[in-house]
Amino acid sequence: MNNENDIKNLLLDMGEKAKSASKILALATTGTKNAALISAASSIRASVPAIIAANCQDMDIAKDKRLTGAMIDRLFLDQERIEAIAASIEDIAKLEDPIGNILGEKTRPNGLKISRIRVPLGVIGIIFESRPNVTADAGVLCLKSGNASILRCGSESENSSSAIHRCLTKGLVEAGLPEACIQLIPTQDRSAVGELLKLSEYVDIIVPRGGKSLIERVQNDSRIPVMAHLDGVCHVYIDSDADLEKAVNISLNAKMRRTGICGSAETLLVDEKVVTTHLPIILDTLYDGGCEIRGDQKILNLYPRAVKASEEDWFTEYLDAIISVKIVDGVQGAIDHIAKYGSNHTDCIITENKATAEKFLSEVDSAIVIHNASTQYADGGEFGMGAEIGISTGKMHARGPVGLEQLTSYKYQVRGNGQTRP
Repeated sequence: MNNENDIKNLLLDMGEKAKSASKILALATTGTKNAALISAASSIRASVPAIIAANCQDMDIAKDKRLTGAMIDRLFLDQERIEAIAASIEDIAKLEDPIGNILGEKTRPNGLKISRIRVPLGVIGIIFESRPNVTADAGVLCLKSGNASILRCGSESENSSSAIHRCLTKGLVEAGLPEACIQLIPTQDRSAVGELLKLSEYVDIIVPRGGKSLIERVQNDSRIPVMAHLDGVCHVYIDSDADLEKAVNISLNAKMRRTGICGSAETLLVDEKVVTTHLPIILDTLYDGGCEIRGDQKILNLYPRAVKASEEDWFTEYLDAIISVKIVDGVQGAIDHIAKYGSNHTDCIITENKATAEKFLSEVDSAIVIHNASTQYADGGEFGMGAEIGISTGKMHARGPVGLEQLTSYKYQVRGNGQTRP
């Protein structure tokens, strides 16, 4: 792009095409949408060498820029991860089509029949950073839910995302749908984001998925409603009635399975009653697994290999092999800590006491609250959604994993027989 005017015209053209495509897609049959998905999955499998070659370009650039290990992990694609992308698309094709579902019906005393029907949102703009799989997840979830999409990937994943997008486009063409159903902005100029956020005439909702600075910019600058996906300061709380084996295994998995995803545990809270019986074993397991331990003075006195935590640590989404650890006064202490420092994303309690578990599940105000399982299950695929655009931490419209149903709205259809209002 030569100048800002070129980028403005590019985004206006993309917006117009997306709006037109959304009208066609809203009326497309389930069979047509599924055919596009199956074809896209097949194209991704046939394009593994090309996608890996594109990803190698991105990885070389990422290493030159000295990106964090977490960002490089999120960026990396191999044959196994590419197969997971294709399989996820096929899973979405198998899911029930939400469009046209009747959410409620009633007949009024005057004979009016009122139905509430699920419909697409329209055009969705999705801005994301280093994970190229989001190109597929976002594009196909929007497609299956009847929405056109305009995608803006981060510069880190430009080559990988473009290679995946070509496969999605091939699926659309083979199914007879407009290529503009899924568009990828073809420039990394930062002004493109600003122009996308102005397209209120064409775009119905913006979904940002990335770091705090990206989310803040979108929320501050957008003229379009925003479905926020904030950072994941996720907690694991070890209760006094926790089973030790579960506590050890879940804590390790929640932190170290993949440290760079939003469902990775960032803070470990431990009831003071099990500090001597549970905490040393858990910390040894994490430390031996390569995790840095940060804690307050109580933790430092108990565990010399820990380093001192600052106040900022309790607010921090590390996305790395680091965990902050704090001793609390029972479940209420854990709930209070999460209320002060958490990000309303995902929090977990490990306990065999059902009453304590129910208190935690009821009183922790997060999008996902878990009992006796890893926070890494905070994922649309694990929720049976096939995939997700992200985890919504807000309370308006959608909360938790954003899948097909969360990308829809509804309208009322009213059927009468000549009624007039007195």
